[in-house]
Amino acid sequence: MRRSAHVVETCLLLVVGALCMVLLFQRGDSGRDLRVRRQDSPIAVREPPVTKGQGQLLWKTVAECKENASMPNISGFSSLPLHIKDFLRYRHCRNFPILLDVPEKCGKTPQDSSDVFLLLMIKSSPANYDRREVIRKTWGRERRENGALENQEYQDVLQWDFHDSFYNLTLKQILFLQWMEERCPQVHFLLNGDDDIFANTGNMVQFLQGSGNSAGDKHLFVGHLIRYVGPIREPGSKYYVPVQVQESDSYPPYCGGGGFLLSGYTARTIYNMSHSITLLPIDDVYMGMCLQKAGLEPVSHIGVRTAGLHIPSQNVDPYDPCFYREILLVHRFLPFEILVMWQGINEPGLKCGISATVNSML
Repeated sequence: MRRSAHVVETCLLLVVGALCMVLLFQRGDSGRDLRVRRQDSPIAVREPPVTKGQGQLLWKTVAECKENASMPNISGFSSLPLHIKDFLRYRHCRNFPILLDVPEKCGKTPQDSSDVFLLLMIKSSPANYDRREVIRKTWGRERRENGALENQEYQDVLQWDFHDSFYNLTLKQILFLQWMEERCPQVHFLLNGDDDIFANTGNMVQFLQGSGNSAGDKHLFVGHLIRYVGPIREPGSKYYVPVQVQESDSYPPYCGGGGFLLSGYTARTIYNMSHSITLLPIDDVYMGMCLQKAGLEPVSHIGVRTAGLHIPSQNVDPYDPCFYREILLVHRFLPFEILVMWQGINEPGLKCGISATVNSML
């Protein structure tokens, strides 16, 4: 991948609860091909080092968060599912000890993070090693080239000491933004995604470079836009949100949480807004709530397909790489599908007709 004005480098970081994978695209001064950024920083476990004048991480001195004992007094509480009762009792808890950290992922100092063009934050559960491994070998490869042993090898894992569950995805999101504010405050752009997406990072870089906001200092939040929807009140649904969690029957506009792109400016704004917004267990909706409070809006991008990619005919191979070479990301892919597709779109002899490329974007 050649860039005329600067070098674009990649490095990866995974967030696990919580596990998170973060991939960095670095900016440089020469126009050479994509190259590797190497780091020899030690892995900090539980007590990340803080240098004088750098500021203390909020989670370094974490007091035990107590249960909100008043919750059982709210109407209908006794009839709620156990996991929702738990959420309500502890939704005010936001600070947890960090177990795995990569304090110099964006540079030796926070100011060095201005060299990071694109930071890929991939949410992952501890058990999903196979997904993280295939991302490292394909679209998340740090043109260099998981737990503690995994992090010692790759230095791309963030992990906090709380229960990893669907209802804690928003907590995982906020903890990452807190980490970014401390470790990588001057990154230009971020990809926020799940560990089962297929991403074309080269296309992302091209899109962001041509956005008119290459410094990432203006608002940008693009993905699969969802609007005019509200909480699902059906108790059997994975996305069940009872009135005890949110009374309003409507959500603000938001982008599907499988994957979206945002500027560093917008990421910092969302984190600042989150301080005064009660946690909602649906993480992508919560991002929309933070944007709304800041007076900002998410925008649709045709190349982000968190609901999957529509293939125009049943008579063609749905995994033909020609359908995927122009997109930014697609959700969901199995690990072996990611590997096959990455090899396919990067095949030097790949030839695609105009119809395949056009149909893939419809």
